[in-house]
Amino acid sequence: MKKIGIIGYGWLGERMAPFLSERYTLSATTTTESKAHELNKRGINAITATFPDYQLSEPVSQWKDIQDADALIITIPVSEKSCCVSSLYNRIQNLSAFIGDFKGQMFLMSSTGVYPDLAKEFTEEDVPLEKVSGERMLRSKYPQLNILRLGGLMGDDRLLKKYNVSNLDHAVNHIHYADISRIISEMIERKTESRLYNVTAPLHPAKSQVINAQKDIIDDEEFEVKGKKVLSSKLISELDYVFQYPDPRTFHL
Repeated sequence: MKKIGIIGYGWLGERMAPFLSERYTLSATTTTESKAHELNKRGINAITATFPDYQLSEPVSQWKDIQDADALIITIPVSEKSCCVSSLYNRIQNLSAFIGDFKGQMFLMSSTGVYPDLAKEFTEEDVPLEKVSGERMLRSKYPQLNILRLGGLMGDDRLLKKYNVSNLDHAVNHIHYADISRIISEMIERKTESRLYNVTAPLHPAKSQVINAQKDIIDDEEFEVKGKKVLSSKLISELDYVFQYPDPRTFHL
């Protein structure tokens, strides 16, 4: 059984784990001792680890589990929105010391937030990874890195109706966590490396349509859906992938 390390076991890691643990042996990092203890009791070899955005007096020790890992999933934020470029560089340096000279498959959970808020359809070519500091820095260190630009993470307890939403006639760019798990597993089995994919459900209804569906309100109104749409057509084509949840209006079912 292949071994996978998850760096940053948070909301997404918690929901990917049941699917992935049926196929792989999991190790993980988390930020609290209590969470690490809980994961260890559940059979996930977990330790606490943080990756500050400043230079440390002592270098970060390499993760022992990395030596036996076949694949690595990085979910911690490495974007300029979370810190400035110099701080981002420090964070990635600390992360790289933890990973070391890893040669296996790697997955970075990036974001569709890299695309500007313009009313058009976006593909990966519209914003190459060279223009995204965090993606560029990590890919330069690890050429095999797969970059997955995730849409808004939804499913389980995350429902759009719970949020204060504006621009109700604008499209959603959502992804169900179950599809993220399946896409990563598919890429692991294919030994896919060095890819950049948008990961969004192929349908992009308006926010109001998603909210009405979650509230069991019949919505037959037809209108032009505005705003940006981030397309996952490259992923669908290259992986021949069929989404388990193609329509955000059914994520809650």
